[in-house]
Amino acid sequence: MEVVFMMWSYAILPDGTHIAYSDLQGDGTLRIAVERSRDWGFDSACCTMPAYRWSDIDGFTDTEIAELDGFLRNNAPLIFELAEAPADERLTA
Repeated sequence: MEVVFMMWSYAILPDGTHIAYSDLQGDGTLRIAVERSRDWGFDSACCTMPAYRWSDIDGFTDTEIAELDGFLRNNAPLIFELAEAPADERLTA
């Protein structure tokens, strides 16, 4: 059975990369989805926090993933705070 996550917009980076986060899961994790448009579709990647385990990487270089990982680590306290907040209190980009 596939798990479906409700995703909330967190940030749009200067190069157009969109970062979204899921609700906090019962096990204390949340999922981050990263997408960037390209001529023929999207570059995409997923990260499970707080383990910072990356998966489903398509189109991003190792260097870009390292930069995104640093961004998520620097923003983790706010992302987790938002993920725990009631839906009507969340900020969206």
